[in-house]
Amino acid sequence: MTNIFEQIQVEGHEQVLICSDPASGLRALIAIHNTTLGPALGGCRMWPYDSFDDALSDVLRLSRAMSYKAAVSDLPLGGGKSVIWGDADKEKTPALLEAFARQVESLAGRYIVAEDVGITVDDIETMRCITPHVAGHALAHGGSGDPSPATAHGVFSGMRACLEEVYGDASFKGKRVAIQGLGKVGSALAKLLHEAGATLYVSDMDPERVAHAIRDYGADPIHGHEVYRVDCDVFSPCALGGIINERSIESLSCKIIAGAANNQLKTLGVADELTNRNILYAPDYVLNAGGLINIAQELKGYGQEQAYEKISKIYDRMKGVFILAKKESISTAAAAERLAELRLYAKSTDV
Repeated sequence: MTNIFEQIQVEGHEQVLICSDPASGLRALIAIHNTTLGPALGGCRMWPYDSFDDALSDVLRLSRAMSYKAAVSDLPLGGGKSVIWGDADKEKTPALLEAFARQVESLAGRYIVAEDVGITVDDIETMRCITPHVAGHALAHGGSGDPSPATAHGVFSGMRACLEEVYGDASFKGKRVAIQGLGKVGSALAKLLHEAGATLYVSDMDPERVAHAIRDYGADPIHGHEVYRVDCDVFSPCALGGIINERSIESLSCKIIAGAANNQLKTLGVADELTNRNILYAPDYVLNAGGLINIAQELKGYGQEQAYEKISKIYDRMKGVFILAKKESISTAAAAERLAELRLYAKSTDV
Protein backbone atom coordinates (compact mmCIF):
# COMPACT_ATOMS: atom_id res chain seq x y z
CA MET A 1 0.00 0.00 0.00
CA THR A 2 1.15 3.54 -0.73
CA ASN A 3 2.67 5.53 2.11
CA ILE A 4 -0.15 8.05 2.50
CA PHE A 5 1.90 10.70 4.27
CA GLU A 6 4.62 10.64 1.61
CA GLN A 7 2.08 10.94 -1.19
CA ILE A 8 0.24 13.81 0.52
CA GLN A 9 3.52 15.68 1.03
CA VAL A 10 4.53 15.22 -2.60
CA GLU A 11 1.20 16.59 -3.84
CA GLY A 12 1.16 19.38 -1.24
CA HIS A 13 -2.20 18.61 0.37
CA GLU A 14 -3.42 20.17 3.60
CA GLN A 15 -5.71 17.35 4.70
CA VAL A 16 -7.05 13.96 3.63
CA LEU A 17 -10.00 12.47 5.48
CA ILE A 18 -10.63 8.71 5.34
CA CYS A 19 -14.34 8.10 5.86
CA SER A 20 -16.09 4.92 6.95
CA ASP A 21 -19.61 4.03 7.99
CA PRO A 22 -20.16 0.27 8.31
CA ALA A 23 -23.93 0.63 8.64
CA SER A 24 -24.33 2.18 5.19
CA GLY A 25 -21.24 0.63 3.62
CA LEU A 26 -19.59 4.01 3.10
CA ARG A 27 -15.93 3.98 2.14
CA ALA A 28 -14.77 7.42 1.03
CA LEU A 29 -11.90 9.87 0.87
CA ILE A 30 -12.06 13.66 1.05
CA ALA A 31 -8.92 15.51 -0.04
CA ILE A 32 -8.36 19.20 0.66
CA HIS A 33 -5.43 20.39 -1.38
CA ASN A 34 -5.20 24.14 -0.80
CA THR A 35 -7.42 26.71 0.91
CA THR A 36 -5.23 29.77 0.36
CA LEU A 37 -7.84 31.43 -1.86
CA GLY A 38 -10.94 30.19 -0.06
CA PRO A 39 -12.82 27.04 0.97
CA ALA A 40 -12.01 23.93 -1.06
CA LEU A 41 -14.77 23.20 -3.57
CA GLY A 42 -14.90 20.08 -5.68
CA GLY A 43 -17.14 17.28 -6.80
CA CYS A 44 -17.69 13.88 -5.28
CA ARG A 45 -16.98 10.95 -7.59
CA MET A 46 -18.47 7.50 -6.93
CA TRP A 47 -16.45 4.85 -8.70
CA PRO A 48 -15.66 1.11 -8.23
CA TYR A 49 -11.89 1.49 -7.84
CA ASP A 50 -9.76 -1.62 -8.05
CA SER A 51 -7.89 -0.72 -4.86
CA PHE A 52 -7.47 1.83 -2.08
CA ASP A 53 -4.29 3.07 -3.77
CA ASP A 54 -6.24 3.79 -6.96
CA ALA A 55 -8.89 5.71 -5.03
CA LEU A 56 -6.26 7.70 -3.13
CA SER A 57 -4.27 8.52 -6.26
CA ASP A 58 -7.42 9.71 -8.02
CA VAL A 59 -8.65 11.95 -5.20
CA LEU A 60 -5.20 13.51 -4.71
CA ARG A 61 -4.72 14.31 -8.38
CA LEU A 62 -8.27 15.60 -8.81
CA SER A 63 -8.15 17.84 -5.74
CA ARG A 64 -4.81 19.35 -6.74
CA ALA A 65 -6.24 20.11 -10.18
CA MET A 66 -9.19 21.86 -8.51
CA SER A 67 -6.80 24.21 -6.67
CA TYR A 68 -5.14 25.12 -9.96
CA LYS A 69 -8.48 25.37 -11.76
CA ALA A 70 -9.86 27.82 -9.20
CA ALA A 71 -6.64 29.83 -9.15
CA VAL A 72 -6.26 30.17 -12.91
CA SER A 73 -9.98 31.03 -13.18
CA ASP A 74 -9.55 33.87 -10.63
CA LEU A 75 -12.08 32.40 -8.21
CA PRO A 76 -12.11 32.89 -4.41
CA LEU A 77 -11.98 29.14 -3.87
CA GLY A 78 -9.52 26.45 -2.93
CA GLY A 79 -9.21 22.95 -4.29
CA GLY A 80 -10.77 19.79 -2.94
CA LYS A 81 -12.28 16.57 -4.17
CA SER A 82 -13.89 13.46 -2.75
CA VAL A 83 -14.41 9.90 -3.89
CA ILE A 84 -16.82 7.26 -2.69
CA TRP A 85 -15.46 3.79 -3.36
CA GLY A 86 -18.32 1.80 -4.87
CA ASP A 87 -20.55 1.13 -7.84
CA ALA A 88 -23.06 3.99 -8.12
CA ASP A 89 -25.54 1.81 -10.00
CA LYS A 90 -25.55 -0.93 -7.36
CA GLU A 91 -24.34 0.46 -4.03
CA LYS A 92 -25.56 4.05 -3.83
CA THR A 93 -28.32 4.50 -1.24
CA PRO A 94 -29.79 7.47 0.66
CA ALA A 95 -28.17 6.13 3.84
CA LEU A 96 -24.74 6.06 2.20
CA LEU A 97 -25.15 9.61 0.86
CA GLU A 98 -26.31 10.85 4.25
CA ALA A 99 -23.34 9.19 5.95
CA PHE A 100 -21.01 10.88 3.48
CA ALA A 101 -22.72 14.25 4.05
CA ARG A 102 -22.06 13.92 7.77
CA GLN A 103 -18.36 13.60 6.99
CA VAL A 104 -18.53 16.76 4.87
CA GLU A 105 -20.34 18.55 7.71
CA SER A 106 -17.56 17.55 10.13
CA LEU A 107 -15.16 19.73 8.12
CA ALA A 108 -17.18 22.84 9.06
CA GLY A 109 -17.07 24.48 5.62
CA ARG A 110 -13.43 23.81 4.70
CA TYR A 111 -14.78 21.57 1.93
CA ILE A 112 -17.85 22.20 -0.24
CA VAL A 113 -19.10 19.18 -2.17
CA ALA A 114 -20.64 19.16 -5.65
CA GLU A 115 -21.51 16.45 -8.14
CA ASP A 116 -19.15 14.42 -10.30
CA VAL A 117 -19.17 11.02 -11.99
CA GLY A 118 -21.71 8.77 -10.27
CA ILE A 119 -23.27 11.59 -8.23
CA THR A 120 -26.32 13.53 -9.45
CA VAL A 121 -28.09 16.77 -8.58
CA ASP A 122 -30.67 14.66 -6.71
CA ASP A 123 -27.85 13.14 -4.66
CA ILE A 124 -26.61 16.62 -3.80
CA GLU A 125 -30.13 17.46 -2.62
CA THR A 126 -30.03 14.42 -0.33
CA MET A 127 -26.72 15.62 1.10
CA ARG A 128 -28.09 19.14 1.53
CA CYS A 129 -30.56 17.77 4.09
CA ILE A 130 -27.55 16.93 6.27
CA THR A 131 -25.07 19.73 5.52
CA PRO A 132 -25.25 23.22 3.99
CA HIS A 133 -21.75 22.77 2.58
CA VAL A 134 -22.94 21.64 -0.86
CA ALA A 135 -23.03 23.35 -4.25
CA GLY A 136 -24.60 22.62 -7.59
CA HIS A 137 -27.99 21.88 -6.08
CA ALA A 138 -31.29 22.08 -7.95
CA LEU A 139 -32.38 25.18 -9.84
CA ALA A 140 -35.72 25.00 -8.03
CA HIS A 141 -33.88 25.64 -4.75
CA GLY A 142 -31.81 28.56 -6.01
CA GLY A 143 -28.88 26.46 -7.14
CA SER A 144 -27.10 26.24 -10.48
CA GLY A 145 -28.28 22.71 -11.27
CA ASP A 146 -26.39 20.28 -13.48
CA PRO A 147 -22.94 21.81 -14.26
CA SER A 148 -22.46 19.74 -17.43
CA PRO A 149 -23.86 22.30 -19.92
CA ALA A 150 -21.70 25.01 -18.34
CA THR A 151 -18.60 22.82 -18.59
CA ALA A 152 -19.37 22.08 -22.24
CA HIS A 153 -19.85 25.79 -22.95
CA GLY A 154 -16.43 26.52 -21.46
CA VAL A 155 -14.73 23.75 -23.45
CA PHE A 156 -16.36 25.06 -26.62
CA SER A 157 -15.15 28.61 -25.88
CA GLY A 158 -11.60 27.48 -25.12
CA MET A 159 -11.55 25.24 -28.18
CA ARG A 160 -12.22 28.32 -30.31
CA ALA A 161 -9.03 29.86 -28.94
CA CYS A 162 -7.17 26.68 -29.91
CA LEU A 163 -8.47 26.79 -33.47
CA GLU A 164 -7.46 30.44 -33.77
CA GLU A 165 -4.00 29.65 -32.45
CA VAL A 166 -3.41 26.82 -34.91
CA TYR A 167 -5.40 27.92 -37.96
CA GLY A 168 -5.77 31.66 -37.48
CA ASP A 169 -9.56 31.28 -37.48
CA ALA A 170 -11.87 30.33 -34.60
CA SER A 171 -14.59 28.90 -36.86
CA PHE A 172 -15.60 25.25 -36.49
CA LYS A 173 -16.99 25.02 -40.03
CA GLY A 174 -15.29 22.15 -41.82
CA LYS A 175 -13.23 21.22 -38.76
CA ARG A 176 -13.07 17.55 -37.71
CA VAL A 177 -13.46 16.84 -34.00
CA ALA A 178 -13.07 13.40 -32.41
CA ILE A 179 -14.86 13.14 -29.05
CA GLN A 180 -13.89 10.39 -26.63
CA GLY A 181 -16.74 9.99 -24.15
CA LEU A 182 -20.37 11.00 -24.60
CA GLY A 183 -21.44 11.48 -21.01
CA LYS A 184 -23.30 14.60 -19.98
CA VAL A 185 -20.49 16.98 -20.91
CA GLY A 186 -19.39 15.12 -24.04
CA SER A 187 -22.93 14.98 -25.38
CA ALA A 188 -23.56 18.67 -24.65
CA LEU A 189 -20.28 19.53 -26.36
CA ALA A 190 -21.19 17.41 -29.40
CA LYS A 191 -24.42 19.40 -29.78
CA LEU A 192 -22.57 22.72 -29.65
CA LEU A 193 -19.96 21.56 -32.15
CA HIS A 194 -22.57 20.19 -34.54
CA GLU A 195 -24.49 23.48 -34.45
CA ALA A 196 -21.23 25.32 -35.17
CA GLY A 197 -20.61 23.24 -38.33
CA ALA A 198 -18.00 20.74 -37.13
CA THR A 199 -17.72 17.20 -38.47
CA LEU A 200 -17.86 14.77 -35.55
CA TYR A 201 -16.30 11.41 -34.79
CA VAL A 202 -17.48 9.86 -31.53
CA SER A 203 -16.48 7.03 -29.22
CA ASP A 204 -18.24 5.77 -26.09
CA MET A 205 -18.72 2.50 -24.22
CA ASP A 206 -22.50 3.04 -24.33
CA PRO A 207 -23.85 2.18 -27.82
CA GLU A 208 -27.03 4.17 -27.17
CA ARG A 209 -25.06 7.37 -26.70
CA VAL A 210 -23.19 6.72 -29.93
CA ALA A 211 -26.45 5.99 -31.76
CA HIS A 212 -27.87 9.27 -30.47
CA ALA A 213 -24.87 11.22 -31.83
CA ILE A 214 -25.11 9.46 -35.19
CA ARG A 215 -28.83 10.20 -35.47
CA ASP A 216 -28.86 13.80 -34.22
CA TYR A 217 -25.45 15.13 -35.20
CA GLY A 218 -24.45 13.00 -38.20
CA ALA A 219 -21.43 11.73 -36.28
CA ASP A 220 -19.21 8.89 -37.45
CA PRO A 221 -18.77 6.13 -34.82
CA ILE A 222 -15.25 5.13 -33.77
CA HIS A 223 -14.53 1.99 -31.79
CA GLY A 224 -12.32 1.87 -28.71
CA HIS A 225 -8.72 2.98 -29.03
CA GLU A 226 -9.20 3.76 -32.73
CA VAL A 227 -10.34 7.22 -31.61
CA TYR A 228 -6.67 8.13 -31.05
CA ARG A 229 -5.86 7.38 -34.66
CA VAL A 230 -8.60 9.49 -36.24
CA ASP A 231 -7.19 12.04 -38.68
CA CYS A 232 -8.77 15.16 -37.19
CA ASP A 233 -8.21 18.76 -36.27
CA VAL A 234 -9.21 18.35 -32.61
CA PHE A 235 -9.08 15.32 -30.35
CA SER A 236 -11.41 15.95 -27.41
CA PRO A 237 -11.02 13.61 -24.39
CA CYS A 238 -14.26 13.80 -22.38
CA ALA A 239 -14.07 10.58 -20.36
CA LEU A 240 -11.63 9.65 -17.57
CA GLY A 241 -8.07 10.86 -17.09
CA GLY A 242 -4.56 9.64 -17.86
CA ILE A 243 -5.32 8.84 -21.48
CA ILE A 244 -2.56 11.01 -23.00
CA ASN A 245 0.53 8.94 -22.25
CA GLU A 246 3.70 7.59 -23.84
CA ARG A 247 1.73 4.84 -25.58
CA SER A 248 -1.33 6.72 -26.86
CA ILE A 249 0.70 9.70 -28.04
CA GLU A 250 2.25 7.50 -30.72
CA SER A 251 -1.18 7.00 -32.29
CA LEU A 252 -2.37 10.61 -32.30
CA SER A 253 -3.17 12.20 -35.63
CA CYS A 254 -4.53 15.58 -34.57
CA LYS A 255 -3.38 19.19 -34.36
CA ILE A 256 -5.13 20.04 -31.09
CA ILE A 257 -6.05 18.23 -27.86
CA ALA A 258 -8.92 20.01 -26.12
CA GLY A 259 -11.39 18.13 -23.95
CA ALA A 260 -13.39 18.12 -20.75
CA ALA A 261 -11.75 15.18 -18.95
CA ASN A 262 -9.72 15.87 -15.81
CA ASN A 263 -6.04 14.91 -15.56
CA GLN A 264 -5.72 14.01 -19.23
CA LEU A 265 -1.92 13.86 -19.14
CA LYS A 266 -0.44 10.77 -17.49
CA THR A 267 2.56 12.90 -16.51
CA LEU A 268 3.49 16.53 -17.02
CA GLY A 269 6.39 15.37 -19.17
CA VAL A 270 3.95 14.17 -21.82
CA ALA A 271 3.14 17.82 -22.50
CA ASP A 272 6.72 18.39 -23.68
CA GLU A 273 6.40 15.51 -26.14
CA LEU A 274 3.16 17.00 -27.47
CA THR A 275 4.99 20.29 -28.03
CA ASN A 276 7.77 18.45 -29.86
CA ARG A 277 5.15 16.84 -32.09
CA ASN A 278 3.55 20.22 -32.82
CA ILE A 279 0.27 19.23 -31.13
CA LEU A 280 -1.37 22.08 -29.22
CA TYR A 281 -2.59 20.95 -25.80
CA ALA A 282 -5.32 22.92 -24.03
CA PRO A 283 -4.60 22.41 -20.29
CA ASP A 284 -7.65 20.57 -18.98
CA TYR A 285 -8.23 22.53 -15.78
CA VAL A 286 -8.23 25.80 -17.74
CA LEU A 287 -10.53 24.45 -20.43
CA ASN A 288 -13.03 22.55 -18.26
CA ALA A 289 -13.46 25.21 -15.57
CA GLY A 290 -16.96 26.16 -16.76
CA GLY A 291 -18.71 23.93 -14.25
CA LEU A 292 -16.70 25.34 -11.35
CA ILE A 293 -17.26 28.92 -12.50
CA ASN A 294 -20.98 28.19 -12.77
CA ILE A 295 -21.14 26.80 -9.24
CA ALA A 296 -19.02 29.64 -7.85
CA GLN A 297 -21.64 32.06 -9.17
CA GLU A 298 -24.22 30.11 -7.17
CA LEU A 299 -22.43 30.98 -3.95
CA LYS A 300 -23.13 34.67 -4.64
CA GLY A 301 -26.73 34.19 -5.79
CA TYR A 302 -27.04 32.34 -9.07
CA GLY A 303 -27.73 34.05 -12.38
CA GLN A 304 -27.15 32.05 -15.54
CA GLU A 305 -26.42 35.03 -17.78
CA GLN A 306 -23.69 36.33 -15.48
CA ALA A 307 -22.27 32.83 -15.03
CA TYR A 308 -22.05 32.10 -18.75
CA GLU A 309 -20.50 35.50 -19.42
CA LYS A 310 -17.68 34.56 -17.04
CA ILE A 311 -17.40 31.07 -18.54
CA SER A 312 -16.91 32.55 -22.01
CA LYS A 313 -13.73 34.21 -20.72
CA ILE A 314 -12.08 30.79 -20.82
CA TYR A 315 -11.31 31.79 -24.41
CA ASP A 316 -9.19 34.70 -23.13
CA ARG A 317 -7.52 32.63 -20.42
CA MET A 318 -6.53 30.01 -22.96
CA LYS A 319 -5.02 32.70 -25.16
CA GLY A 320 -3.03 33.89 -22.14
CA VAL A 321 -1.67 30.38 -21.62
CA PHE A 322 -0.51 30.22 -25.24
CA ILE A 323 1.16 33.62 -25.01
CA LEU A 324 3.12 32.65 -21.89
CA ALA A 325 4.10 29.26 -23.33
CA LYS A 326 5.59 30.90 -26.42
CA LYS A 327 7.26 33.69 -24.45
CA GLU A 328 8.96 31.28 -22.03
CA SER A 329 9.47 28.43 -24.54
CA ILE A 330 7.63 26.01 -22.28
CA SER A 331 4.71 23.64 -22.77
CA THR A 332 1.16 24.92 -22.41
CA ALA A 333 0.74 22.64 -19.40
CA ALA A 334 3.74 24.24 -17.68
CA ALA A 335 2.43 27.70 -18.59
CA ALA A 336 -0.96 26.98 -17.01
CA GLU A 337 0.69 25.73 -13.83
CA ARG A 338 2.85 28.83 -13.65
CA LEU A 339 -0.17 31.14 -13.98
CA ALA A 340 -2.05 29.25 -11.26
CA GLU A 341 0.93 29.16 -8.91
CA LEU A 342 1.57 32.88 -9.37
CA ARG A 343 -1.89 33.63 -8.02
CA LEU A 344 -1.59 31.11 -5.19
CA TYR A 345 1.83 32.46 -4.22
CA ALA A 346 0.72 36.10 -4.44
CA LYS A 347 -2.21 35.40 -2.12
CA SER A 348 -0.18 33.35 0.34
CA THR A 349 2.36 36.18 0.75
CA ASP A 350 -0.23 38.91 1.30
CA VAL A 351 0.33 40.70 4.58
